[in-house]
Amino acid sequence: MSETLVIGHRNPDIDAICSAIGYAEFKRRTGLKDAVAARCGDCNDRTDFVLKTFGVPAPRFVADVSPQVRDVMVDQVVSVSPRTSICEAMAVMDHCNIRVLPILDADQRCRGLLSVFKASKFFFPSPNRIFDSRRIVSSVQGLSKTLGGRVLCGYEEDSEEDLILMVAAMKPISFSERLKNYAAKKLVVVVGDREDIQRTAIQGGVRLVVITGGEAASEEILAMARLHAVSLILSPHDSATTAMLCRAAIPVERLLRDDFLSFRVDEKLADIQRIAAASAFQAFPVVDGEDRVVGMLSKSDFLKQIRRRLILVDHNELSQAVQGADQMEIIEVIDHHRIGAFTTHQPILFRNEPVGSTSTIVADCFFQTGVELPEAIAGLLLAGLVSDTLNLTSPTTTPRDAAVLARLEAIAKVDATRFTEKLFSSGSVLTAKPAAQAITTDCKEYAERGRRFSVAQIEEVGFEQFNARKIEVAAALELYRANHDYLFSALLVTDVVVQNSLLLVAGAPAFLKTIGYPEREPGIFELNAVVSRKKQLLPFLTDCLALMS
Repeated sequence: MSETLVIGHRNPDIDAICSAIGYAEFKRRTGLKDAVAARCGDCNDRTDFVLKTFGVPAPRFVADVSPQVRDVMVDQVVSVSPRTSICEAMAVMDHCNIRVLPILDADQRCRGLLSVFKASKFFFPSPNRIFDSRRIVSSVQGLSKTLGGRVLCGYEEDSEEDLILMVAAMKPISFSERLKNYAAKKLVVVVGDREDIQRTAIQGGVRLVVITGGEAASEEILAMARLHAVSLILSPHDSATTAMLCRAAIPVERLLRDDFLSFRVDEKLADIQRIAAASAFQAFPVVDGEDRVVGMLSKSDFLKQIRRRLILVDHNELSQAVQGADQMEIIEVIDHHRIGAFTTHQPILFRNEPVGSTSTIVADCFFQTGVELPEAIAGLLLAGLVSDTLNLTSPTTTPRDAAVLARLEAIAKVDATRFTEKLFSSGSVLTAKPAAQAITTDCKEYAERGRRFSVAQIEEVGFEQFNARKIEVAAALELYRANHDYLFSALLVTDVVVQNSLLLVAGAPAFLKTIGYPEREPGIFELNAVVSRKKQLLPFLTDCLALMS
């Protein structure tokens, strides 16, 4: 199944979530039926408030889009149970045109694999194991089923035994002499309508007589079989075919390979490709977390094209994109941030505009093309716009944002000012989350002048929560920086009411010295009138990096 994921950046904010949902809706309405809104991070409390307000479910969570086993495996598993005869198993393989057949128990766990090669070795043993060509492992009932025959007289019919095949194509005297060389209770005698041979076999106490050609046994033979407790089967086939099918009655569990190699459904193809290529197996069971088989993977499946494409919204740097994005085909980018390093194999639609939110661009797509904008989607885009522009008060705001917002208010039947008040009072990240989660709720990674760093932002109503938790937040920020080997990690805490921010920075002392804003206390700076990470803080931080060079 093909799909096009419309997905925002890691640690998505409201604009990333709402623009993904909105643009996926736009693409479906304009012909891209497989467009699916997705996210690669958790929704925060405010995003949940927005989604609940407009009655829209959260986008699908996708942590990694790297090609995985599930993307190329065959999920319609053809299998048989351990007690299935090899005759039936081979018929299944022939009908389905497969060379490897998984043997599954009642819990869908793999007991082993049956291969065409293994089966052929059984039917055509090597010269030094020629006696194996006469070995039968089955029960009376199993033989009857494989032959498509009928049990005329049976004893211990369900007991599986290791028996020896003897085709009685000889004179009675020769047959009598040959019987002396074997344990009678181990013999399966295949014979046609020759009652003299049938009689000798039964009197000799063999385990089973198979009468071929579909000829019914005489009453005398039946009575004699009952007297000597010898089982009788009537086969509809000739003696040669019957003998071959008797060999094929063996249960597959006797022939399976239990040293098979399996893979998990969520393993990355790049991680297992060498292992699979070096294996002698041609196919591999695919299992879930409980070791149940959910698919089969063959070596040729690695050549399949992954039918998943990406549309990136609210970002255009792979360092901020969902894991594995560099291995997928990216067909569009819809964004309003700076343009980072980005290359593609072919031309794509790249729409990057200097407006206050990606939701503004997405709404404009509906308006410019005349595509109907549903009321709930309009509400989401309104939420994305007011959250990113602080209801048109951010320095990133443009006249287009204001014009688009007015149209969204009318369609969604929502007053933007009242909604913004409810939105920012709906949840404090610093109140609801541990410090380690709070600092990554809306965090982006950047690379500049050969150095990597992160910048996160938290929007609060006042600084009370930050002041109460600043010590643990600072410790969490430093640990995050160290774990990712960043030059520095910054956290912008913005008071959306007074439109000021505090900047907490964990990093190299040489970098902290370049920050020219007033330092309230070590590592915490006052940034009056700074509310935008994109337009105000990031350019300032890159200038600070230049001072270190």
